[in-house]
Parts: sequence; C-alpha cells; structure tokens
Amino acid sequence: MAGCVFCEIPSFKLFESPRVFAFLDIQPLSRGHALVIPKFHGAKLTDIPDDQLEEILPVAKKLALATGAEDYNILQNNGRIAHQVVDHVHFHMIPKPNKEEGLTIGWPMAKTDMDKLRELMEEIKGKM
Repeated sequence: MAGCVFCEIPSFKLFESPRVFAFLDIQPLSRGHALVIPKFHGAKLTDIPDDQLEEILPVAKKLALATGAEDYNILQNNGRIAHQVVDHVHFHMIPKPNKEEGLTIGWPMAKTDMDKLRELMEEIKGKM
C-alpha cells in the first residue's frame, strides 16, 4: 500500500504467510527485537478483521522461542498518545535479557474503588 512505512522500508524478514509478516526492528531495544504485522492495512487493532489476527500471537511466540528469550514483552500500541508512531498495526516482540536492555516502562497504579470497578465491568460486558 502506498504510504505504508512497512511496505516501503527494506526489512530483514523472519517469517511470512499470506496474512502475516515478521521482521527485525531496525531500531531495536534489544537483540532479537522483532515486529509482527498483519498484511491487512489498518492503523489500530480495531481496524483489523479478526481472521487477519489469528496468526499474530502464534508467530510472536515462535519468535520468542527462536530468540531464546526467557523474558520478553509483547507490545502493541494504538494511537499517538499511546505511543504508536507507525499507522499500521504492529506487535513488538522485545527480548528482555537484563534490566538495561529491552523495554522499560512505568506502571502508575491507582487505588481501586471496587464498586466503581464492578460498575465498569458491567458496562463493558454489556457492550461485548
């Protein structure tokens, strides 16, 4: 697709099927950092039909095993404020060999109001 970064950049292909493409990240956070993308073009996860996502996690799992990563992150961002830079759905498989290499994140937890959490659960379940 014209204008798609993943369709235009040279890549180091690791896996390809009719629906999925996996390749090494050209700006890796650690050795073996790879991307797994659906060939179906869509900016956000909700833009991709379910059948086009079926191979994504099995391929990410195979990459984790192939790299020998004992610890790793599987990451997928949706939207600019969620740190998405490329407007084509992609999943990162990022080996975490030590505290310095790989993905570093913060997790600012908040106290939970269980009644509000229960209300939210019911709201979300009602929309599924």
